[in-house]
Amino acid sequence: MPLALSYTEGVLTPEAGLRAGRKITEAFLKWHGLADNSAMSSNVTMQIQSLPKTGALSGGKPVEAVWLECKTPSFAFADREVQVGFFKEATEIISDEARGNVPRERIFSNVVHTVDGTWNFDGKAMTNAQLNAEIARG
Repeated sequence: MPLALSYTEGVLTPEAGLRAGRKITEAFLKWHGLADNSAMSSNVTMQIQSLPKTGALSGGKPVEAVWLECKTPSFAFADREVQVGFFKEATEIISDEARGNVPRERIFSNVVHTVDGTWNFDGKAMTNAQLNAEIARG
């Protein structure tokens, strides 16, 4: 499940972005009950990208901010407790790693759900049922 962490230059250092990415990945696995699941731990990936100061806009004007996007099957984030808990923890991680370089109101996050049958594990398009079977195998 690809996670993407993007931020404008200066908000995070490259090292802080790497630490935040690792911690957010761990939090994602924890909140979904998959921390010890070998099938999932290798398939939750994180892309970390620093954007130039002119590479992000809010209201059409340059903005310094952080964005976290999670691309998941439709059954992920179905539980409200997981939604609230994960994004609270992810925001804390980002805020801590930014060390005051970005206010909380400039930390944005969202989830994009994939179409059932289009999830790719090991080079094979899988349905939600097939993916759940892989997860159950651990």
